[in-house]
Amino acid sequence: MNLKDLARQLGLSQTTVSRALNGYDDVNEDTRQRVIAAARAGGYQPNPTARRLAIGRADAIGIVYPLDAHDLGDPQFLEVVAGMTESLDQIGMDLIIASSSPADELRSYQRMIRGRRVDGLVVARTRVHDPRLEFLQAENFPFVAYGRSALAQPYAWFDFDNAAGLEMAVTRLVGLGHRRIALLGAEPEFNFAQLRREGFAQGMRAAGLALSPDSFAVCTLDRRGGYQGMTALLARDPRPTAVVVDNNLCGVGAIRAVIDAGLEIGRDISVIVYDGMPIDTLVGHHVTSVIQPTPRAVGAKLAALMLARIAGKPIESLQVLWQPELQPGDSDGPPI
Repeated sequence: MNLKDLARQLGLSQTTVSRALNGYDDVNEDTRQRVIAAARAGGYQPNPTARRLAIGRADAIGIVYPLDAHDLGDPQFLEVVAGMTESLDQIGMDLIIASSSPADELRSYQRMIRGRRVDGLVVARTRVHDPRLEFLQAENFPFVAYGRSALAQPYAWFDFDNAAGLEMAVTRLVGLGHRRIALLGAEPEFNFAQLRREGFAQGMRAAGLALSPDSFAVCTLDRRGGYQGMTALLARDPRPTAVVVDNNLCGVGAIRAVIDAGLEIGRDISVIVYDGMPIDTLVGHHVTSVIQPTPRAVGAKLAALMLARIAGKPIESLQVLWQPELQPGDSDGPPI
């Protein structure tokens, strides 16, 4: 059954039937329900290309991601994507992931918008000063930032309280008796890394512990960076008795470096990893972690915020901050 057949069966114009199926509010509810029931009974399936042209929508949400092999091994990323996909699928929308090199990322956003490939964009791994968000805001294109930024104008965002999570980790280590605590983290150009650094500093100050350049070590956002950063920390004299790693990608490399150095995790040195460890990582430890406990729920929330943004809801109502949790493991203990 096509649209013409459906309209003839109902005794309505094709325009009325099309507008009823697409949710336009100038069709009364009784007519809408009659059209929907007849469409279901007759097995009517709209032509997706024609529908998109008619309503001016792509029926898709996009993520432009500087994707590499490390991200494909990041269970947090994959779980969030799964949550978004499930939510959008329920209303017949697609999630499109467009990979991009970091150098070409902004042009990918331009192509997605100007080609009308998506109705809105979720922006991941926000930076303190983020040209992607500035571009989308200038274009007045619907977006939700997965993480906050220093934009001057209000915008829709979802984030966890990164500073609180790191302060929580420091408080735990101080309670175990540690005084030489270091933070191994991603470049502070990433907003999450900057906020986690601030939380680390707040936790140290609250415990009356001095901060110095030796309190921080920066690494690239991957396993190799975590390995090299932890190796450098272990070479210090005196070395820290505890290290907080501010992301799970670096955390894998950091734990491997401790093992390769012949040290016993949780006794010779304590380690806490933000976002925990991938379940398939063979380190032989249940690593103490600051976790975002519901990644699929995060994906569902991002999808809901994105749809609300497209629908024109007030931006100030589309700013959501959730709290992380600390999950104890066996990778931390009193200093020896």
